[in-house]
Amino acid sequence: MKMYTAVIEKCPDTGLYVGFVPGFPGAHSQAGSLDELNKNLKEVIEMLLEDGEPELEGEFIGTQNVVVAS
Repeated sequence: MKMYTAVIEKCPDTGLYVGFVPGFPGAHSQAGSLDELNKNLKEVIEMLLEDGEPELEGEFIGTQNVVVAS
């Protein structure tokens, strides 16, 4: 069993949640709810893994807060 970290944003134009796995080509999806997005991402990743283990182009490390003067 493998675990992948997905980055999730909410599109202001469509209101949909958009998720992608950093460094994993093709591992992205969208949905109207977070539960549906998780299900969609799982299905996409499983489908991509049918072609074999990918060579990831990057690795998710984390997030940072950046403070700038306005």
